[in-house]
Formats: sequence, structure tokens, C-alpha cells
Amino acid sequence: KIMKDNYLKNCKLEQSTGVFTLKNLNTTLGFVRFNQNGEIEYIFVNPIFRKKGLAKKLIKLVKEKTKKRIVFQKPISPLGQKLLKSLEK
Repeated sequence: KIMKDNYLKNCKLEQSTGVFTLKNLNTTLGFVRFNQNGEIEYIFVNPIFRKKGLAKKLIKLVKEKTKKRIVFQKPISPLGQKLLKSLEK
């Protein structure tokens, strides 16, 4: 379901304990590090792939995995603040 977008067709989702990583043949598109309490410790999206909803997709994966309400650990970067505001809409 996450791979339906065109830019994600040739991507693979790698999972390890507390980390989801989306990669294609050439680069990492983005990753999220989290704990089992649903706290996002770090989220990164490659600048080339920003503004495509990738961070929201990664957050959704965390929510599905942990079955918890998602919170961001502090400090939250300016980009993280923008992401939080977009999630509130």
C-alpha cells in the first residue's frame, strides 16, 4: 500500500528494531527511528523527495507498528515543526 506512488515503485522498505527505511537503487528516500511507545526519535526525508507525503507515510508505518498515539521527542527542528502543523490539518 505504501508503494503505490510513482516515485516509490522501485523502492524497498527495510525494517529493523525501531527503524523503517525507504530506499531505491541509488539512495535512501527517508527513514524514521522510533520506540515502542510511539515516540518518533528522528525522521529524515531526502530533500529530493520532500513535499510528497513521505514523512506522513513513515509516521503511518510507526503508528501501525506500535498501535500508539504518535509523539515527537524534543528538540523538534523547524522542519519537524512544519510537519507537525501539517499533521494537525
